[in-house]
Formats: sequence, C-alpha cells, structure tokens
Amino acid sequence: MKILVTGGAGFIGSHVVDAYIAAGHEVCVVDDLSTGRGENLNLKARFYKLDIRRSEELQDIFAREKFDVVNHHAAQMNVRKSVEDPTFDASVNILGGLNILECCRLYGVKKVIFASTGGAIYGEQDYFPADEEHPMRPLSPYGVAKLAFEKYLFYYHQVYGLEYISLRYANVYGPRQNPHGEAGVVAIFTKKMLAGEQPIINGDGTQTRDYVYVGDVVRANELALAYCRSAVFNVGTGVETDVNQLFRKLSLLTNAHVHEVHGPAKAGEQLRSVLSWGKIHEELGWSPGITLDEGLRLTVDAFRKADPL
Repeated sequence: MKILVTGGAGFIGSHVVDAYIAAGHEVCVVDDLSTGRGENLNLKARFYKLDIRRSEELQDIFAREKFDVVNHHAAQMNVRKSVEDPTFDASVNILGGLNILECCRLYGVKKVIFASTGGAIYGEQDYFPADEEHPMRPLSPYGVAKLAFEKYLFYYHQVYGLEYISLRYANVYGPRQNPHGEAGVVAIFTKKMLAGEQPIINGDGTQTRDYVYVGDVVRANELALAYCRSAVFNVGTGVETDVNQLFRKLSLLTNAHVHEVHGPAKAGEQLRSVLSWGKIHEELGWSPGITLDEGLRLTVDAFRKADPL
C-alpha cells in the first residue's frame, strides 16, 4: 500500500513509519518539524516539510502521490498550550485535520487511521478502566478538538464512504519521546535523572495514568491497516500507575540519587485515567505486550544511547 503518515517525524509517528516500511509499504511523511525531529525520519520515506494547514500545497501532494491510506499523527499535542491558546489548537487539530479529510475525499483515499486520545476525551472517569462507551467529557481544548475530529471522521464515512479507525491512546512512552515541555512525564523524568538533575513531581503524585509502550501502539497501527470496518478503539494497558511509583521505578533504572520533590499541582489535571483494551483485543487481536518495567528499561537504555554522559 501507499501510505501517508502525517507527523511522521514525531515520537509515535516515526515509529509507525519505520514499521510500515519494514512491512513493505511505500510511505510518505508530511511534517512541519515544529515538534518532530529530522533525525527521526526514515530515509526510505519520501518527506514533505509542510504544515497541514496549508491546504493548496497539501492538495498538490495528494494529487501527485495517490495515497491508499492516511495515518494521521500530526497534531498540536500540548494539553496546557491548548488551554492557553485554544484558537491555535483548533487551527491545527480541527482545521488542519479537515484539510487532510478534504484531500482524502478529493483524491480517492480509502482509509484514515487517526491518533486520538483516551484520557483527554473521557475526562474524569465514572468507572475504571474506561471502555469506548464511557461518557466523553473532555476538560481541555485539546480533548475537545480530538473528539470533534472523531465526529468529522464519522461524517466523512457516512457521507463519502471514507473508512476510518480512531485509536484512543493512553499515555504513550518510549524511545524518541520529547523530554522538553509538557509532553511525557517518563521522558521528562528520565532525561533529568540521567543528567543528574532533580525532577519535580506535580502535586502529591497520587494521580494515575495508563502507560503504554510505543512499540505496542505501533502494533495497533499495523493491525488497523487490515481491519475492514470503521471503528474506535482504546489502546492502553488497563493498569494504573501513579506518578510517585513511576518516579521510583525510573530512579532505580537510572541510578539517580534524587529525592521525591513535590511542586504545586497543575490546575485541572485529571486524578485518574486508565483504559480498557477489551474491544481492540476482540476485534483486532491486539493486547499490550510490554510490561511497564520492561518498557521503562528499554526507554532508559535508548535515552542513554542517544545522549551518553
């Protein structure tokens, strides 16, 4: 198949590109490199440096390449930035996404695989773990935009026959994750601990997340290619881990001599988030294969190799 991966120079998208190429697919990448990194790009992928909000240039690429599938990972992914500037968030995650869908409609794309979000869409959960039928009450513009794009996918499927799979990720971690800014507490803690710096735990550290290894997320994106219906799937482990536990595991793996230092809690931060993976197991045969301990070890090893002290 000929596949476009938007955001294919980013953390998750670049791993998806690698897997698709290894499986023998022809892959193109669209990424503006605002958060993606050139060193993540697979040399066998054809690369277009482009912001997905640039509609005419995007249409030129679709007209030239004639994609079968679009895997859409390009996003404004910083939840706190979405709160500070919801207009910018919507310009990328909704309007940029609509540019992608219009190109799919105009140029005969058969399927869209969308990187959505679990925790940010469900909001504070009524039950644990949350399945795909859980009420959706997003508490950030980022979550609102991801949910809105899922609704657009449904519309384009119903009206134009565009097939789609929306993968609602839990907290993805692993090699290549950006350790700067808001994205990814595993990467932030790992980078600081390896550098001999003191990480700060927001609040009391009892807030929980469902940490899923990037390699398992990539498998979900591979399995989605062969699935013949449109659907929404959670991609998580069903296991809650609080930030204090995560801190202790990483301090052991990095041999860091750090204390558990707590800072102010972040306003509006979810207290608990954990996703059920029953539906994707039943429909696609997917299950999480990497335990948190093993995934953290792989991640720390990769960070060490990328930036040896």
